[in-house]
Amino acid sequence: MADQKITLPEDIAKDVPEWMQSSAEFAANMAKVSETSQEIWTRFLSAQGDSTGPMHSDPLNTMPAFTEFANTLAAHPNEVAEATLAYWTSMGELWRDTTLRWLGAEMPEEQGRPDKRFKHKEWSENLLFDYLKKSYLLTANHLQQNAHDLGEMDPRDRKKVEFYTRTFVEAMSPTNFFGLNPEVLESTMNEKGENLVRGLNMMLQDLDRGKGQLLIRQTDMEQFKVGQNMAMTEGQVVFENELMQLIQYAPLTEKVYAKPLLMIPPWINKYYVLDLNEKKSMMKWLVEQGYTVFIISWVNPDERSAGETWESYREKGVSTAIDKVLEETGQKQTHIASYCIGGTMAGTFLAHAGKTKDKRVASATFFTAQLDFEDAGELQVFVDEQTIEAVEGQMEKGYLPAQSMASAFNMLRSSDLIWGYVINNYMLGKEPFPFDLLYWNSDSTSMPARVHRFYLEQFYQDNNFACGDLKIGGLNVKLSDINVPVYHVAAKEDHIAPAASVYRGARMMTGADVHFVLAGSGHIAGVVNPPALGKYQYWVNDDYSSEDITGWLEQAEERPGSWWVDWDAWLSKQSGRKVNARTPGKVLGTIEPAPGSYVKVRFDEKD
Repeated sequence: MADQKITLPEDIAKDVPEWMQSSAEFAANMAKVSETSQEIWTRFLSAQGDSTGPMHSDPLNTMPAFTEFANTLAAHPNEVAEATLAYWTSMGELWRDTTLRWLGAEMPEEQGRPDKRFKHKEWSENLLFDYLKKSYLLTANHLQQNAHDLGEMDPRDRKKVEFYTRTFVEAMSPTNFFGLNPEVLESTMNEKGENLVRGLNMMLQDLDRGKGQLLIRQTDMEQFKVGQNMAMTEGQVVFENELMQLIQYAPLTEKVYAKPLLMIPPWINKYYVLDLNEKKSMMKWLVEQGYTVFIISWVNPDERSAGETWESYREKGVSTAIDKVLEETGQKQTHIASYCIGGTMAGTFLAHAGKTKDKRVASATFFTAQLDFEDAGELQVFVDEQTIEAVEGQMEKGYLPAQSMASAFNMLRSSDLIWGYVINNYMLGKEPFPFDLLYWNSDSTSMPARVHRFYLEQFYQDNNFACGDLKIGGLNVKLSDINVPVYHVAAKEDHIAPAASVYRGARMMTGADVHFVLAGSGHIAGVVNPPALGKYQYWVNDDYSSEDITGWLEQAEERPGSWWVDWDAWLSKQSGRKVNARTPGKVLGTIEPAPGSYVKVRFDEKD
C-alpha cells in the first residue's frame, strides 16, 4: 500500500544504499504493526470489560469428559504404554530419516492424501520445515488416535474428547504461527512487512464489525448483495407477520402443476442458499419445471422475538404459511419441502397433523433433516445440561446472538473456516476470494431463546421425538404419526445431519410411504446441486429392511449427477393436473418484490 512506504527525496535517495532504504521501509511497517496491535488489544479488552454477560470458566463443559478420559487412561496403562511406544518409535524413525536426508540420502516421496495446509514448497524442500511438519502431523495423529481408541468411555463424552482434541491440534498447527510458517515469512520479507500492516488493519475492521469480538471475514463482503447478484429469482412477498415473509415466485411456464409447493428453510441460516444465483438456484429450477413455488423467509430475531416458542414457529410460521399458500392458489392441499432445522419443524408439524387428521399437506420432502437425534453429529458436543445453562447466559436479551451461532458452526471445520482465514487475511494480508456460498455462510441469524432451548433439550439432549415423548399442540407425537408420502434426502459427507442419523429417522416413519435418497457431498453441496453442473451422484434403494445405512447402501443403485431429477419425477406424480400459470399475489396482494426485506437484515449491521 503506497501510504505505508518510505519515500526519500530524490537527491538523498541516490546516495542511500538499497538495503538501507528497504530496512527503513521494513522498520516503518513494523512500527505500524506495533501500533495497530496495541489498538486491537485496547478495543478487544474494552469490549470484554463492557460485557454484561456472566463469565464461565468452562462454558463448553469439557472438564467432565476430559476427567473421564484421564481416568480411562489411568485404568488402561498397557494400552497407553503401547500407544506411547509406537509414537516414540515413529518419532525416532522420523529423526533418522531427517538425519539421512541432511547427509544427502534420497528419501521416498510422501504417501497419502496431501494436507493443503502444507502446500508451500518450503514445507517439503526445506529440511527444517519438513521435520516440523512431519513431527506435528505425527503428534496430532497420536493425540487424535488416543482420543478415539483408548479405553472405554460414554459415547457422548468420547465424542466430546475427540472433537476438542481435534480442535486443539488444528489450533496448534505450525502454519498458524508467524515464525513457523515459511509462506508468511517469505511474504513478509518480500513485502517488507506490508502484508502484516494490511492484515492487522483487516483484523481491526473485523473486530469493529463484530463489536469487540473477532468476526473473521471469509469472503469479499463487498462483492455480493442480496437481491442484486444473489436471491434474484423473480417473485413477490404476498404475506408477512412478525415471524416470516411468504414469497411466491413468478412462473416461467405457461402451465403449472395444480398443487403448489411450500419451502420451509432453516431459520439458523437464511433461505437464499436455495437461491444463490441463476445457475445454482433450486427456486428457479423448480419454477422452470412447472411448479408454483412459495418459500418462507424467516425474520432475523432480536429483542422483539423473545417470546417466540417452537409452538409459535409452528403455528404463526408453518401453519399460517400453508393457509396462505392454499388461499392464494385455491387448492385444498400443498406439498412442503424442508431443510435442516426447518425439516425438524416440518416433522413435528406433520406428526401433529397426522394425530389431528389435518389433511392440508399432500406430500413432504426433507433435505438433510434430522428427526432422530440419538447420534446427531458433531453439534451434539455442544449440548448437555451445563452447556445449555452457559448458553442461557448469552441470551439475556431473549435471543442467542448470531455471532454465537456462527462461531459454533465454524468450530466444526476450524482448520478451513477459522485458521485458514487467520493465515490468509491477517498474516498474508490478502483479501479473501469472493465466494457466494461463504457470503451466505457469514450472513448469520440469531435464535429466539425459548426456541433454542426447546430445540437443544427436546431433540439433541433427550431425543423425545424419536422416543415418542414430544408434546406438540398438547399432544404426544412420534415419527410414526406422519402419514403423507415422504421424499427424504441425506448427504453422504454431512457432518451436521449425519446420513446414518437421517436414515434412522426415515425408517421410523412407519405410517408414511418413504422414498429415501443418499446424495453425494455434504450438508450444503449435497443439497444445492443443480443438474446442469453434472456434479456428484446419488443412491436409491426402496428396501429399508437394513437397520443401518451401511447395509442399505450395499444394495443401493448409484446414479450420476443430481438427485433433483429423481425428486422431480417423484414430485410431479403427486402434483395433479396442469393449470394456467399463476401470477404472484393475485388473491393475497403483494407487499414488495422478492427477496423481501426480512432477509436483508444482517446482524453485523445492527446497532
